[in-house]
Amino acid sequence: MSRKHPLLVGLTGGIGSGKSTTAKIFQILGIPCYFADDRAKWLMANDPKLVESIKASFGTESYLEDGAVNRVYLGETVFSDPEKVKKINSLVHPAVAKDFNSWAENQTSPYVLKEAALIFETGSHKDLDQVINVSSPIKVRISRVLMRDNHRSIEQVHQIIDQQMPDENKNELADFVIKNVDNKLLIPQVLKIHEALLAKS
Repeated sequence: MSRKHPLLVGLTGGIGSGKSTTAKIFQILGIPCYFADDRAKWLMANDPKLVESIKASFGTESYLEDGAVNRVYLGETVFSDPEKVKKINSLVHPAVAKDFNSWAENQTSPYVLKEAALIFETGSHKDLDQVINVSSPIKVRISRVLMRDNHRSIEQVHQIIDQQMPDENKNELADFVIKNVDNKLLIPQVLKIHEALLAKS
């Protein structure tokens, strides 16, 4: 008899929406969480095939002598050009998808979470069973990010927000929406979704 695979659940939300905090609550409930953005950074430095394809596309200067990703170079030459961003995403996202699937297969929980900023934008929601969107007003999100990331300017935060799908659209596409505003407590909302997902799995 083959082992039952856990339900694959995406957890998304725009920058500053509070998806990392939400993920931590799910983790306290015993649900394994795959942090796609952190894993993407790790894979960019450690997955030989991905390293080669990034060098082939953007030059060997994409990496420092010690093999670390040259973030300054990529930031200046790649992430400022929408076409190059599309190109690097087309290399990184399949590597992350493959890594996530092999990770998920080794989990024994009823469902697992994939926490990622761009789930609908990259089309990776098609490979997931359910998606949760953490929704928060833009003004609140901007002030959260500016408090958290001293190195970012308000212009940079707006640039990131502009690359992400508007919250209203994500809410329509998501199976569950968590409203992360001051007067709505996160934990009861997470518990309700947790119960629903356990029932589905």
